[in-house]
Amino acid sequence: MKLMWILAIAASSAWAQEWPKLRFVEVAGGFTEVTDIQSPRDGSGRLFVLEQAGRIRILKGKQVLAQPFLDIRSKVVSGGERGLLGLAFPPGYASKGWFYVNYTEGSSAPNLRSVIARYRVRRDNPDVADPASEERILVVNQPFDNHNGGGLAFSPRDGYLYIGLGDGGSGNDPQGNGQNPRALLGKMLRIDVESGVAPYRVPESNPFVNDARFRPEIWAWGLRNPWRYSFDRETGDLWIADVGQNRLEEVNFQPAESPGGENYGWAVMEASLCVAAGCRTEGLVRPVFEYGRNLGTSVTGGYVYRGNRYLSRRGMYLLADYTSGRFWAIRRGAASWESQEIGRLQNQFISTFGEDEDGELYFSIYGQFEN
Repeated sequence: MKLMWILAIAASSAWAQEWPKLRFVEVAGGFTEVTDIQSPRDGSGRLFVLEQAGRIRILKGKQVLAQPFLDIRSKVVSGGERGLLGLAFPPGYASKGWFYVNYTEGSSAPNLRSVIARYRVRRDNPDVADPASEERILVVNQPFDNHNGGGLAFSPRDGYLYIGLGDGGSGNDPQGNGQNPRALLGKMLRIDVESGVAPYRVPESNPFVNDARFRPEIWAWGLRNPWRYSFDRETGDLWIADVGQNRLEEVNFQPAESPGGENYGWAVMEASLCVAAGCRTEGLVRPVFEYGRNLGTSVTGGYVYRGNRYLSRRGMYLLADYTSGRFWAIRRGAASWESQEIGRLQNQFISTFGEDEDGELYFSIYGQFEN
């Protein structure tokens, strides 16, 4: 599969009022079923590309290294929405030499589990990790084979690890996980994995840490399948793209100063639409962007552009739809959020985005993928 670089075409003299237009440049190929693209931001300029079956490959310059950075295919169960799904490098990775992954193990549900684990890089080669170094941080049982979420991200403001978990799968959240305060599924979790406390510490500033009704790891809830989410590297704002059920796809925005605790509505709401009987919307947070089935069927969240090649586009959030190949940009207007479709790759499947050390954006084209 191809790894592409998003390029915004330079605008006219009225650039401040215009939206970017995209052209697409192939950077590298030869990957298989890419699920994530991450930069360690360690000065090396490398990009780490996840393959769903359980390998991490390194793109160094324009060269894809032959030896995988990590190969845990023997541990990972892959296929559909299962596999090696997320990667995150902690702040100060260059001196630490460890990183975190999110993958599924077991087989099919009910013997399926999401695993958050730490691995270490070999001391003699920074381009190779030790597959025997696994330290398990968190294991969550999955009742169905889909809606595993899969993302991992460290906040640039607080340094904590954020974990996005789907509602557990099937359709219409049959177990009610999205609105269950005692379930980790259907949530955004926030934990401290860098304090030295094993396996992790729950930050005292988590919104429900003193509320016995909730699991203390919960940062936000009411999510269906937050496949891709990201932090704005400059502001710390959190953008969560949540895959919809059968009517609307949505993007949620959480400002950096938020104390957490947002309820994004699933399965009472699907984006802005009521889907539960006796729908009560008090306290539910509405998305800043949504689109219907006429434009696509599965949102792939991206990043806020913070690169230096196209300064007029800095601060715009870019995303795509997996099945339709449409790309959008979102920005905050004077009175409300504004959005615009800015490009399309027909008959392609956009599985994930990536951000390099300099803030330039990439994405991957993938084969058929369930939602």
